[in-house]
Amino acid sequence: QVQLVESGGGLVQPGGSLRLSCAASGSTFGSTVMGWYRQAPGKQRELVARMFTSGITNLADSAKGRFTISRDNAKNTLYLQMNSLKPEDTAVYYCNAVIWGVNYWGQGTQVTVSS
Repeated sequence: QVQLVESGGGLVQPGGSLRLSCAASGSTFGSTVMGWYRQAPGKQRELVARMFTSGITNLADSAKGRFTISRDNAKNTLYLQMNSLKPEDTAVYYCNAVIWGVNYWGQGTQVTVSS
């Protein structure tokens, strides 16, 4: 069984920074891609950033220049460093992993950007 546990969300002022973490446990061997998605109220879940096992990364246009995705394989942890946060970044952020073709999701962590 695979578990993804996010942490690091919270309330931050516009222009501030947060770092999200996603700790993966269980049978993660066979993972092809891990990433971060977000869902704002009334909106569909959208991709923020993802990293393939090859090291290739994809970032949404809204994240480019502000967010960085990284991974610590020794700790089996995925990170999302978010800088220059804007109110429109407010959402629940979810960690995702695709393992042997199966999608796994974390429970989500709330990020609120507000003054």
